[in-house]
Amino acid sequence: MSSSPEHAIDPNVAPSGAGCVECDAAGGWWVHLRRCAQCGHVGCCDSSPAQHATAHFTATGHPVVQSFEPGEDWFWDYSTNDALDGPELAGPAHHPLDQPAPGPAGRVPADWQSHIH
Repeated sequence: MSSSPEHAIDPNVAPSGAGCVECDAAGGWWVHLRRCAQCGHVGCCDSSPAQHATAHFTATGHPVVQSFEPGEDWFWDYSTNDALDGPELAGPAHHPLDQPAPGPAGRVPADWQSHIH
């Protein structure tokens, strides 16, 4: 793992919410969640139908995300396609424990596996 680019991580910024910002606004769903380490935007992973975390990187240039899944604390740099070490970020560190993956509850289609990347 490489060290984190300091300008791409703000450990004081809280996550934008408990789920993918864009999926929540559109009534969509996700497989797993990623949190922008620079601004806190929570987006869905690349396995998810809409891939909003990568779209956030493309739109903003914010390269580093951290998993927003319980029990995971890894960082990823989209600009280098490399795992990183990073600091502890402002809480919460993951989505609510009662929120399933894929999620959120009630919006995941029964055939969800046929929709993933």
